[in-house]
Amino acid sequence: MKWQGGKQSGNFEDRRGMSGGGKIALGGIGGIIVLVIGFLMGGDPMQLLQQAQNMGTQTEQSGQPRELNPEEKRLTEFSLTVLQSTEDVWAKLFKEQMQQNYTPTTLVFYDGGTQTDGCGMGQASYGPFYCPGDQKIYLDLTFNRELSDKFGAKGEFAMAYVIAHEVGHHIQQLVGLLPKTNQARGKLSESENNKISVMTELQADFYAGVWAHYLNEYTDIKIDYNDIMDGMKAAEAVGDDKLQTAAQGYAVPESFTHGTSAQRMAWFKKGYDSGDMRAGNTFEDPSLR
Repeated sequence: MKWQGGKQSGNFEDRRGMSGGGKIALGGIGGIIVLVIGFLMGGDPMQLLQQAQNMGTQTEQSGQPRELNPEEKRLTEFSLTVLQSTEDVWAKLFKEQMQQNYTPTTLVFYDGGTQTDGCGMGQASYGPFYCPGDQKIYLDLTFNRELSDKFGAKGEFAMAYVIAHEVGHHIQQLVGLLPKTNQARGKLSESENNKISVMTELQADFYAGVWAHYLNEYTDIKIDYNDIMDGMKAAEAVGDDKLQTAAQGYAVPESFTHGTSAQRMAWFKKGYDSGDMRAGNTFEDPSLR
């Protein structure tokens, strides 16, 4: 993956070294959805919700961003180059395939925890997440090491896939999908909510594949076959079945919230193969119902 020297996005906030914390301020079902769709690495969203509600009182961010070490600087430059590539791709696709203008998301770098506007207190333990309330992606860059060491998803493109996946949730927000699913969740059973969550996550994987399809053509980033394989391995590594089996020795399909390894790889590949953002309607796929 060749990205050094590429244009970097200016749509970011650096909160690293800034203090802030407290109780999660849930905005009804919208507060729950960020835990469900943002917790890329699987797990029990309701357990996270309970943990968040047990935190202290809400405070504002304060202080100045801290000085970064060389590795943090490299990862920051990498992340902003990837973010710029998503802006280049989606701006063109929104024009060509939807006749609309694309509004970029903002990437927020933080350490440990940070306050969101509409989704409460974000924690690094959630993994990278997208908050529909403020249309921002939250990223603690220590996740890059966890992605490689804990989940075995190696190669720079694995981290690029993660960022592109979260941008995929932003696409869902822009086209009006997330507001509709948020509204529907309060009327559904737990099992039905889980199915909606799986469809939502798999579509974000699809959008990440669409982004990858156009990298060499529309952006400063250049990739090859090995990079796509790294992306596929990353998608496989974060399948619900694989994560649950690793954690407890067995998988419980009815509790899946992100999709199996096979599903995540398949939808990423479908997006990469087609390059058509309109071809990823997971909500109409009978195999997911």
